[in-house]
Amino acid sequence: MKQLTLLLTKLVILSALLLSTLAQANNEQDKKVLMVLSGYGQQQGEERPGYEFDEFAKAYLVFKNNHVEVDIASPQGGPILADKYNPETEYNALVLDDATAMSKLENTLAISKINSADYQGIFVVGGKGAMFDLPKDYSLQQLIADVYQQQGTIAAVCHGPAALVDVKLQDGSYLVANKAVNGFTNLEEQLFGKKWINHFEFMLEDKLVERGGQFQSSDIMLNHVAIDGKLITGQNPSSTVAVANELVRSLGITPKPMPAYEDDRTLALVAKVLQDDPSAAKSLSANPDKYQLPLAGMYGFYYLKVAETEQQLTHALTLMTLAKEAINNPRLDMEIAKTQQKLGHKKQAAETLTQLIAAKPDFQPAIDMLESLSL
Repeated sequence: MKQLTLLLTKLVILSALLLSTLAQANNEQDKKVLMVLSGYGQQQGEERPGYEFDEFAKAYLVFKNNHVEVDIASPQGGPILADKYNPETEYNALVLDDATAMSKLENTLAISKINSADYQGIFVVGGKGAMFDLPKDYSLQQLIADVYQQQGTIAAVCHGPAALVDVKLQDGSYLVANKAVNGFTNLEEQLFGKKWINHFEFMLEDKLVERGGQFQSSDIMLNHVAIDGKLITGQNPSSTVAVANELVRSLGITPKPMPAYEDDRTLALVAKVLQDDPSAAKSLSANPDKYQLPLAGMYGFYYLKVAETEQQLTHALTLMTLAKEAINNPRLDMEIAKTQQKLGHKKQAAETLTQLIAAKPDFQPAIDMLESLSL
């Protein structure tokens, strides 16, 4: 009798586990997300910016990894053009080898023909092109409002939140009003968007604030995700995976772990350097094959442009110095020497300049600066 009872107990537990697994599988299979991309890009004739393939690839792989069905749409439908990208980067190569993804990219759905009831979420990919066509697409505004009001999730990254600035809900209020929101910041635009900034009709950060959004951000080009209920926005490309994971989580699915990509790993350590974590710089230096030292160095180079305090100057110097040999560029070496001088490290500045002159004997800026240090 005891054996029969034990057997029945095991069967009940097994059945419960099986039903739970099936329920989770069915839950995942029922989820469908629409990825929205700018169709503004053009290279022939008048050059125009498009969408960011890196952001598309990273987000698509998150959805695929979590068995979330994906459709891809653009304002006009059909083939669309991405901005220049590296096809050999790990995540891009994976998507380029994905026949389903590439077929959908080459045959994007026209937003005006989309049925909002088919989707539980929308993910708007960034890229400078998003600043031109997405804010003006009335069909997209209606689609976003409808999905949101049907308790769906709206997510956007980098310049993708440009699609949200004129979205109004049934009560006439702006979608972003009184909500935590994020996007490519004015400072990031001034540092990295000089080619197109004068062509924009508005600055994204300013417009989101104008619409009542409670704008939040982190240091330039570092991961930051703003979550306000069913609205999820990310600051820049390094926020892409985190935004996609949060969208997946909002669908009732626990995101499956994925290995961090090399660029994201690098910027995560850069963030720790800026937080005065002494182990971060050591990790970058000790594991050059695991991280992108040139990326860390260039971050320091740009961070130097906005550094105001001695602490910020020190962080910029740390990052530039870590990548000095990997980048091997006299312009970077000069910035290192100038920063050393600003911080009062005159001897170190002289050593940097001496090394630079040894490698490039005729490099006059280094010669002039070294002479000025000797006076």
